[in-house]
Amino acid sequence: MLKYEIKDFPLDQDNLMLAETLFHNANGYLGVRSNFEEGYPKNMDSIRGEYINGFYDFASSPQAEKLCGLVEEKQTMLNVADTQGIEIYIEGERFSMFEGEVLGRTRTLDMEAGTTLREVLWRSPKGKTVRIEIKRMASFALLPFFLIEYKVTPVDFSGEVKICSTHIGKVMNYFNPNDPRVAGESFEHLLVESIEVNNDVSYISSKTSKSDLCVCSAVKNVFSKEGKTEIVKEDGAVKEEYIGFISQGEVLTLYKYTILCDSVRYPNLSNETKENMEQALSTDINEWYEKQKAYLASFWENCAIDIVGKKDLNEAVHYNLYQLIQSVGKDPFSNITAKGLSGEGYEGHYFWDTEMYMQPFFTLTARDIAKNLIRYRYTILEYAKENARILGHKKGAAYPWRTIMGKECSGFFPAGSAQYHISGDVAYSIVSYYLATKDLELLRGCGAQVLIETARLWMDLGNYYRGKFHINEVTGPDEYTCLVNNNYYTNVLAQYNLRWAVKSFHLLKEAGLISDLIEKTQITEEELKEFEEAADKMYLPYDEETGINPQDDSFLQKKVWDLTTIPEDKKPLLLHYHPMYIYRYQVCKQADTVLAHFILEDAQDLETIRKSFAYYEKVTTHDSSLSTCIYSIVASRLGLEDKAYEYFGESAKLDLFNTHKNTKDGIHTANMGGTYMAIVYGFGGLRIKEEGLFLNPHLPKQWEGYQFRILFEDAKINVKRTQAECRITLLEGSKKNIHVYGKEYCLEKELVIY
Repeated sequence: MLKYEIKDFPLDQDNLMLAETLFHNANGYLGVRSNFEEGYPKNMDSIRGEYINGFYDFASSPQAEKLCGLVEEKQTMLNVADTQGIEIYIEGERFSMFEGEVLGRTRTLDMEAGTTLREVLWRSPKGKTVRIEIKRMASFALLPFFLIEYKVTPVDFSGEVKICSTHIGKVMNYFNPNDPRVAGESFEHLLVESIEVNNDVSYISSKTSKSDLCVCSAVKNVFSKEGKTEIVKEDGAVKEEYIGFISQGEVLTLYKYTILCDSVRYPNLSNETKENMEQALSTDINEWYEKQKAYLASFWENCAIDIVGKKDLNEAVHYNLYQLIQSVGKDPFSNITAKGLSGEGYEGHYFWDTEMYMQPFFTLTARDIAKNLIRYRYTILEYAKENARILGHKKGAAYPWRTIMGKECSGFFPAGSAQYHISGDVAYSIVSYYLATKDLELLRGCGAQVLIETARLWMDLGNYYRGKFHINEVTGPDEYTCLVNNNYYTNVLAQYNLRWAVKSFHLLKEAGLISDLIEKTQITEEELKEFEEAADKMYLPYDEETGINPQDDSFLQKKVWDLTTIPEDKKPLLLHYHPMYIYRYQVCKQADTVLAHFILEDAQDLETIRKSFAYYEKVTTHDSSLSTCIYSIVASRLGLEDKAYEYFGESAKLDLFNTHKNTKDGIHTANMGGTYMAIVYGFGGLRIKEEGLFLNPHLPKQWEGYQFRILFEDAKINVKRTQAECRITLLEGSKKNIHVYGKEYCLEKELVIY
């Protein structure tokens, strides 16, 4: 069983806020933090939130200096309603985890059922004992639907039970002015416009203050036993009160149905909210649970992964993959936020994290989702073009560093807009998807257009100097080194982007599918030749003395920061040292050149990669959660098995063990995708290139074995590695020529290598 469980969980504020994240419910459209329905004491903080992926308002982002093109307005994901509230009174005594005596408490996440469960055995101050079981589900079958099943069982008495269920539309976002990862100001972004009660269903319609978007939340309370009920409208809220009598051992159940709909997807918002509620109510609860199980059974079937011999790591990996399916948008209107739908960290923005750390998982296991991620970038292509013009470019598309609806949200441009590599990351993800699927229709419909517009950006951004194509004043993935010339990662990715813009054109031309692309882009053969020339003459920094690819032109000129001298209370560096101080040192927040050596390993020989890895390892703090997984993959590629395993463990356990001390703000979705890559691309040695599928599975000495499953072209393939053998099985699809341990094989059914 795929379960994560905590018994007798701590009741201090830090652990409760952590559990709000770890046990949240989401389905890619909506997310609900795991707050106590009854709330906490007034002196305790909580991030109480319900979110819709891609639903936002505009917020002020003032700049001290009013310079041209600086971002002064951003988008922010909103807390859209509070439909979690349920208060229980046992013979007049209010249930609270902080009063009376808690005799037992357990929290469980069931990753096969797609539900969370909170179980409490509670004795009231006057000595009455009650069992409370609370099951929650964010439906994968009906995305706007969230369910709370709340059971109350008197253990040693019979008597009156009162239940107060609330539906609150007047809500605000969490803010912390001292943390750059969450909102720094408090503002009422959502304004209640109407409250309606129809057939005992409450509807609250609200509108954003600036973005002109609307949301409608609907709640229906269904009780398993008749009692006295009353529904009252309050200021921005609706409260329903139930009073009934239950006998000792009898179970009273409240089924609380929530529907959340937004105007981004539902143009006829009021009617479509009602239709979704009718659909939720007309289907038996058990059928909804079965639909949830069926969806997840298909998910786990396609991405089956298993580590033998390390139960804790196996649990952590499955938890991470489950969070990815909970977090990812299921339509082209949304993407994957840096914190999923588990919290408000990074304000619900989408970053390069998606393309480089999370989309690879979906490309290999859930293609419809991967296609939606690409289509989302296509839907904001016009904004990317507009962003390029703001940055001074006459042509091309510059994707925003952080965004929801397409406009740049990054106010600190040295570590934001200057990260031009995000446009190359988007292009890279399209190529990776094509190589894995050979889906020409996606190239024709949107992919090739994005490749051409991003290629045009590099042509306008770069310039020729002494016969080489240079790209100046950019920031690479390492945010401790900003505004540099010829960042290796950026240049090699731009080279790849330029070449694939040309290749995609010729692929479509050969297939007779080129007319749409020419019409949309007005691309010419002359421009394609310019792309090819720039790619061929791209300057890739290389230092003869060290035998490495310098991160940029000036990196090796800087002082080296001895990382062993940094006190623990001064980490992460970005919170304790001025950016200018950090920029003057050879110190990396995360993998940069090392990441380039993973994704584009054929750009350099193995010895250069080996020397680069050794060099950058000494100056990298891994202050970013995106870092250790990449170091694990490249260490695997170099045969550094102990290092690969150490870095993998740090990555896999980041959220369950709260190693970065900020999981309360939300999960680290990119790291979760990186954990998957560290197994499949790292230990499994998977690479998908133009020449086909390559595998180099090796087994960490700490494990007895492992296996994973991938989709490649029309095939589903299982890779299993034990101490005795490597077994590759074709589960579905046509036979494939694949490369294993450097040799080519024809995989027709099963291949066993001893």
